[in-house]
Amino acid sequence: MRLSSFRQRLGIALGLIILLNGSSLQAADASHEPPFGEALILAPAARAARVPFPVDPVAALVAAGTWQAPKAGDTVLRPDGRSRTWEKLAPGKDGSYQNRALNGGYAFFSVLSPQDRVMVLEASGHGMVWVNGEPRAGDPYSYGYVHVPVDLKQGPNQFLFTVARGALAAKLTAPPAALFFNTADITVPDLIASQQYDGWAAVPVINATQTWQTDLTVTTTLPGGQPQRTSLPALPPLSVSKVPFRIVGTPIATNDAVSVQLDLKSAGDQKTTIAKTEIHLRVVKPEQTRKVTFRSKIDGSVQYYALVPAIPGQQTPGLTLTLHGAGVEGFGQAACFTPKPWTHVVAATNRRPYGFDWEDWGRLDALEVLDEACRTLKVDRRRIWLTGHSMGGHGTWHLGVTYPDKFAAIGPSAGWISMMSYAGVPRSEHPDAMADLFQRAASAGDTLALVKNLSALGVYVLHGDQDDNVPVDQAREMRKLLGSFHADWAYHERVGAGHWWGNRCVDWPEMFEFFSQRSLPERGKVEHVAFATASPGVSAQCEWATIEAQQKAFKLSSIELTHDPKKRSFAGKTENVARLALDVRHMKPGASLQIELDGRQLKDVPWPCDVATIWVERFGGKWSPAGKAASGTKTPARSGPFRDAFRNGVVFVIGTKGSLDENAWALRKARFDAENFWYRGNGFIPVVPDSQFDPAKDHDRNVVLYGNADTNAAWSALLGKGPVHVKSGSVLLGDRTANGDDLGCLCVRPRPGSDVATVGAVCGTGIKGMRLTDRLPFFVSGVGYPDCVLFRPDALTKGLAGIKAAGFFGNDWSVEHGEFVWR
Repeated sequence: MRLSSFRQRLGIALGLIILLNGSSLQAADASHEPPFGEALILAPAARAARVPFPVDPVAALVAAGTWQAPKAGDTVLRPDGRSRTWEKLAPGKDGSYQNRALNGGYAFFSVLSPQDRVMVLEASGHGMVWVNGEPRAGDPYSYGYVHVPVDLKQGPNQFLFTVARGALAAKLTAPPAALFFNTADITVPDLIASQQYDGWAAVPVINATQTWQTDLTVTTTLPGGQPQRTSLPALPPLSVSKVPFRIVGTPIATNDAVSVQLDLKSAGDQKTTIAKTEIHLRVVKPEQTRKVTFRSKIDGSVQYYALVPAIPGQQTPGLTLTLHGAGVEGFGQAACFTPKPWTHVVAATNRRPYGFDWEDWGRLDALEVLDEACRTLKVDRRRIWLTGHSMGGHGTWHLGVTYPDKFAAIGPSAGWISMMSYAGVPRSEHPDAMADLFQRAASAGDTLALVKNLSALGVYVLHGDQDDNVPVDQAREMRKLLGSFHADWAYHERVGAGHWWGNRCVDWPEMFEFFSQRSLPERGKVEHVAFATASPGVSAQCEWATIEAQQKAFKLSSIELTHDPKKRSFAGKTENVARLALDVRHMKPGASLQIELDGRQLKDVPWPCDVATIWVERFGGKWSPAGKAASGTKTPARSGPFRDAFRNGVVFVIGTKGSLDENAWALRKARFDAENFWYRGNGFIPVVPDSQFDPAKDHDRNVVLYGNADTNAAWSALLGKGPVHVKSGSVLLGDRTANGDDLGCLCVRPRPGSDVATVGAVCGTGIKGMRLTDRLPFFVSGVGYPDCVLFRPDALTKGLAGIKAAGFFGNDWSVEHGEFVWR
């Protein structure tokens, strides 16, 4: 069936620009599936590392548009002057490709197709793949559910894979339909027998057509229930979108699974089913461990946490948040715990088994889960604890030092300290000015810099002395540090134990006994606050004090303050703090307050009339009373850096006003980023053409623009003409201009009309500059980008030496009051 007749039959309006070449969606049986056959492989051409600009000569050629299909014996020059050679590799008996060269190397195939058609690439083990030059998401952890529709042309088609861990499996299959579900990656709740349910689930929908698909709905029906219809955003051409849908109904009283039918339909034709499938939900008793789903504020996706309910009793239980290790599902983590009468156990997911190492969006997931669980469960908010194993042990250190007033105690088990100590994030003690900017942008993961934040909460460290995965030296270093300043900590080194020694290495009785004896202090009872943060945008508040702005972005900021409620006074010292808020809700309104900061007396500060907050700002090195932060300034809700744009309900807006190549790039890059966020973060980020985007709508929602001022019609309304203005052929940054058609740029700015939303831009001065952004690891934990980065093609061959300019905007979001480095 030709695509045009399919759409006419379903009555789904095209309505949007088709950016890719049109072709027929041909049905194909297995005998016509083109084989991959012999591969050409290339050992890594550069050392892998978690860096913002990975050095990769192959990626540099692809970005420049000069890459050509290799032949056996061709060489690629490494940055160190040595060369790598393309070599032949036949598939193994199981059809996969395995070789040491594929530990970070490349695999190339030329695949013949008898005709133009759409096929589905089912591959695993790869970091990403270029299909005829189009970047598509990979499956580095070999989950097996990454199926992406690809456009094959009649004749030879080029597949260039980056391979992560030494093995690659790949095949092409015919799509079963133009639109279909992929139930291998569903996120669903568990239902409680005989209880009414109204909540969320998610499933990938694959659009195996060359056109946008609009006005679609997913209808769900529980047995005996009424159909529930959920409208979907537009689905881009040749895309995978993990769409949210609602489930409403009451399961029967059984411990068996219940089947739910899913129907994909056109909003204008609810009688015709485009695709259908069936999913199965567990039905459990109220006391059983179960999955609970929720809509994330980060991207609108559906996430879950696993709950081990407290044994019912007379006391209001506390809550223990537990973080899993690498490769472990949240539900698997929860299954390790026995129920307890005094605490619920809640396992967050990090959004995936590997996810973000509990940093970045993994950290945000843990906070969302904590908020959701506290909101829906009956919890004693003063009795909140945190624990985790392995990667989750690192997450415990990370969240503990970042949010010390959220937990009464933490218990890392087999945890590594930081991205710098264990996870391969390079760090220099004496970086140059440019490297310092990027190092600071990733400084939120520096556990040791924030370790004294743990002073006010209990710490229980657990580790096996024979751990061959996370060396016990990580725990011993923390023991040494805690011993130098901390008054409430315990340490247990399990003799003879390795990395995993059964459920007890997470559900350790002595650690839970330690937790049970500790509670958070009552509001207003804390008289001393010692707190440090890498950025207010990551963590700003501790008890009644909030660091709202820094003098120097992403340099460590700290406060040490004493509060005497009876004397109505605050006093202490600060470092790298430009703006401070003091919460006085616990005090009796009326008389003025006395504040002393860094030796400066602020006498008789008036009691606030409309809000129970006192603000002070530093001007010319001196503190003065102030009001609430002016609109358009940096605040904890919006202070950068660049990757901060990828949250807060983010939507991708692609340019359609450029050349055919520029328009095609915008769609492909946004689709690639959305796919990567789906894979790494179980996410769903809508992609919208600029012609369909309304800047006046949802003004508190983050937006990422793809294109520049000439190619993206939304640029003018969201970014105007400065202080960063990227157009064809040039970039204006502050009062300086850089010219050329091969410059790439990343930046984040405040969204006009909002006090919380940002606008990110992934852009270039021409197609060469735009393609420079294709492989940048936006979603890899431990990698940081400042507020704005301008770079040349040699950034892909020289790393940071190829950066033209980078920096942080000032607290007024200006260049002149910020910190920028030019080369």
